[in-house]
Amino acid sequence: MTSFVHNMLFAILWATIVGEVTGLNLLFGFALGYLALRIPPGRAARARYFEKFRQLLDFTVFFVREATLSALRVAYDVVTPTHHTRPAVLAVPLDTRTDTEVAVLANLISLTPGSLSLEATPDRSTLYVHFMFVDDPDETIAQVKRDFERRVLELLR
Repeated sequence: MTSFVHNMLFAILWATIVGEVTGLNLLFGFALGYLALRIPPGRAARARYFEKFRQLLDFTVFFVREATLSALRVAYDVVTPTHHTRPAVLAVPLDTRTDTEVAVLANLISLTPGSLSLEATPDRSTLYVHFMFVDDPDETIAQVKRDFERRVLELLR
């Protein structure tokens, strides 16, 4: 956490030095701070920060790709005369331990076009999700666990 705070301070300092606080200057300052913090050999906490940052970038690329592909699939189904939807509500068993993990996972699923999180059980063991396109229920559940849940847990733990 300390490395992130230092990185944010570096971004603010950079924008102040440049004299113009814009999103681009803050982003550039953040990138410079990231590189500056990466150069000296650091403690384990700093190494963990860089690992989590890389995981966050990987997850962002994954999620943008998934959201784009899902949006295209839903849009195609809407504009074509024959509908290919095979809707289903599935119970996805969860490996999450905290309310935060369940909430983040449920929101990411809902942000993906063609799927909507409906309810999580009080013991956080199951998430009920409505999917627009289900060919094989077991494969759909496995895909959610493999692609979404695993990555969310890696990022949050």
